[in-house]
Amino acid sequence: MKLLVLGGTAFLGRHVVEAALAAGHAPTLFNRGRRAPGLFPALRTLVGDRNGDAAALRGQRFDAVIDLSGYTPRHVATVLDALGTDAIGHYVFVSSISVCRAFPPGCAYDEAAPVADGHEGYGPLKARSEEALAAALPGRLSCVRPGLIVGPHDPTGRFTYWPRRVARGGAVLAPGRPGRPVQWIDARDLAAWCVQLAERRQGGVFHAVGPREVLTMLELLETCRDVANSDARWVWRSDAELRADGVAPWTGLPLWLPEDDADFGGMLLARCERALQAGLRLRPLADTVRATLDWDRARDPPVVGEVETLSAGREAELLADAA
Repeated sequence: MKLLVLGGTAFLGRHVVEAALAAGHAPTLFNRGRRAPGLFPALRTLVGDRNGDAAALRGQRFDAVIDLSGYTPRHVATVLDALGTDAIGHYVFVSSISVCRAFPPGCAYDEAAPVADGHEGYGPLKARSEEALAAALPGRLSCVRPGLIVGPHDPTGRFTYWPRRVARGGAVLAPGRPGRPVQWIDARDLAAWCVQLAERRQGGVFHAVGPREVLTMLELLETCRDVANSDARWVWRSDAELRADGVAPWTGLPLWLPEDDADFGGMLLARCERALQAGLRLRPLADTVRATLDWDRARDPPVVGEVETLSAGREAELLADAA
């Protein structure tokens, strides 16, 4: 398969390229050449910028495109204009569940959920990008909507916070109630599936989340403890208590969203049946935790992550208040 990967050297992108190579393909990369430019030296790389200069794509034809770097309709239009729609066999667009208009508390949702309006902000711009691609490539588009993407090489530090923190042991500030549901997708699973969608030219809109069964915050923490063989113990603080203490949902304590929040309380309740029917395969949680922890421990020097999660000092203050 003659495959074009838009991006390909950051987090999800490197896993997509590795999955494509494992499947016997030699993808062409198109990116700005700024992130890990020497990561795949044997592969053909076209240098350009989706904010303007995509001339390197002109005259090229591909059986499939996997788009990991499209965030706005302009990004989409730049690629379509440079390649021409007739030069694209199939297009896999990595979007986001953030395209959904709202996530009411306690309400599970599928791909039919209303999408966000407007032309400002991450979710609305992803939604408009989906619409532009659907209009340009009818029947040749897979819109993949992941939730939180996790695993090795995650630059944000969001999911990584939990394996790292639990491995340190001792009293761990645990958010919300033990039985509240949590969701994510391992970047390696998402990458392999994107390649499969491209190979099969399987169109549609899919929520790319997991696991198949409801997984709770307690199960995540216990799996982290088992993998790390730590002496961690949980100190649970309610949504109301964490709000009162000024802890930032989703970032301060990753995977925590107050369940009664009118706009985001149900965000971790996405249904993934359509993606599973279309071939998405999800690895065991322990595999994701172990790989993330091993990768995190091997980094030298240690990297905190792009997202400002709760510091050890601040967590100790909150634990003291709970005592």
